[in-house]
Amino acid sequence: MAIRHIKQIIQSHPSSDGDGVKIQRVHGFNNNSFSPFLMIDELKSISPDDYIGGFPPHPHRGIETLTYMLNGHFQHKDHMGNVGELRDGGAQWMSAGKGVIHSEMPMMTDGSLHGFQIWINLPAAKKMQPAQYTDFQPEMITEKVLGDNNLVRLISGDLTIQGETIKGPLQQTGVPTAIADWQAAKGKQFTSCLNPDFQAMLYVYKGAIEVEGQTVSTGQLALLDHGEGLAITSNEDSGVLLLAGIPINEPVVHYGPFVMNSMEEIEQAVQDYQQGQLV
Repeated sequence: MAIRHIKQIIQSHPSSDGDGVKIQRVHGFNNNSFSPFLMIDELKSISPDDYIGGFPPHPHRGIETLTYMLNGHFQHKDHMGNVGELRDGGAQWMSAGKGVIHSEMPMMTDGSLHGFQIWINLPAAKKMQPAQYTDFQPEMITEKVLGDNNLVRLISGDLTIQGETIKGPLQQTGVPTAIADWQAAKGKQFTSCLNPDFQAMLYVYKGAIEVEGQTVSTGQLALLDHGEGLAITSNEDSGVLLLAGIPINEPVVHYGPFVMNSMEEIEQAVQDYQQGQLV
């Protein structure tokens, strides 16, 4: 079995979004090796001043978002009437499709906030479908214990670990993905078989890991080459997001909250929003 190696490491960078929310961001809107993913935002703070303004009502078109909270709550409201509040360890998925207007408010618990929002592209054939939303509280996330202090939490898709295929609660998405969180003490290992058609990446949010002799540290994203096997060792107590999915081989044009296939489609999205016709 061909084991995946690291082909590129990208350092996250500080940024802000919404009403001044401080984040660490990695994006790859025009990086084919990122597809179908577009961006990863990490929210991590022990100070409410870093995020108290949250993300007031704003539009999206052409993407999906997956929000995953390690610590803290995250409240979602949208034009469809959906209201969801995640607890520690929960996730929520939204497909903007042809248009959604929503707000997102992070809330600290036990003195800390730590979570992620992942942007996932939609293929052209699905960019104008109706918007959808669902959330998964922590008890709904699929967990597999690999040993003492060695845990995989699967949010989306299927993953084969130690010869067993497990299924995450999120299955119906615009493009096939497998998204998981690996939490492990120093010296632990994680091996998995991935769909060879999937592109895959690893985001280290805690500690440091080793993949086939290369080290990836906190705040870094590793883009992996193709293959079926994945083998990771934790060099320290570590936390890692695994993002894998079928690449979308289509043009990407990004403007603020809109991701389409051409500038004309972006201009139409902006016009629709300004005229109250986005949703």
